[in-house]
Amino acid sequence: MKIAIVTDSTAYLSNDELAKYKIHILPISVIIDGQTYEEGVDIDTAEFYEKLQSAKNFPSTAQPAAGKIIELYDQLARDGYDTVISIHLASTISGLYNQLVALAPTIKNIKVIPYDSKITVKLMGYLAIAAAQMVTDGNSVDEILTELDALRATIDEIFVVDDLMNLVKGGRLSNAAGMVGSLLHIKPLLTFDDQTDKIVAFDKVRTRKRALKRAEEIFNQRTSNLDYPVRVLIINGNDQEHGQIWADKIKALRPDVKVTQSYFGPVIGAHLGNKSLALAWMRDFELK
Repeated sequence: MKIAIVTDSTAYLSNDELAKYKIHILPISVIIDGQTYEEGVDIDTAEFYEKLQSAKNFPSTAQPAAGKIIELYDQLARDGYDTVISIHLASTISGLYNQLVALAPTIKNIKVIPYDSKITVKLMGYLAIAAAQMVTDGNSVDEILTELDALRATIDEIFVVDDLMNLVKGGRLSNAAGMVGSLLHIKPLLTFDDQTDKIVAFDKVRTRKRALKRAEEIFNQRTSNLDYPVRVLIINGNDQEHGQIWADKIKALRPDVKVTQSYFGPVIGAHLGNKSLALAWMRDFELK
């Protein structure tokens, strides 16, 4: 059996990581003022945030056309793969996973196994890397999926955004109704709810500084008694300076964890907006 690992462009993996782990990418599109761009193909992160500043309307996103998906899987079949584990962003914020579930039985030249990461960004990228490492180690499909489930269960995250309006307009904030009236006066803390896997606002404070401090407190509470090593991601949306400052602070506060910086690219940035920050963590799958 020859297993391929596919994920989508919101994994925000570097070209070096894609090459090293032989991970294949399915691009998702972002639409700005009527112009469609494939993330990582027609537009990069810096270009997106530059266009965002002058956009007349909120950007939107679109999942890949079925033809594009089939084209990728056909190429993998021609390359000698007989199975593909396709790891994609949460089905609660995108229709891509459900699209693949419907499409998979119609693809006859390669077995397609869609996997709902229940998350996105580099956290999903780490799931793809872990799966690719297990392929290299000779694990079976069932073993890989079991380990992905276990690793996915360790993921946690807190988002701090400056403006909720695009999440509200896109219907991706499940408890938006109670937040809208005070959007201009608070900095909400968001997360993917453990029960519904939807983005929810679970706390709110008056300033960004307090929001970041509250996120740190929650992180320490939730990780202090874990019996496995943790890796941390500080994720920024066009705010690398403050992302670096926060990463350095977490390193100083918690020298026991590995801290890495990542970013919100065009597709996720279209929903979270400019200057968003996140503190996220999961089991460090590279440490046993």
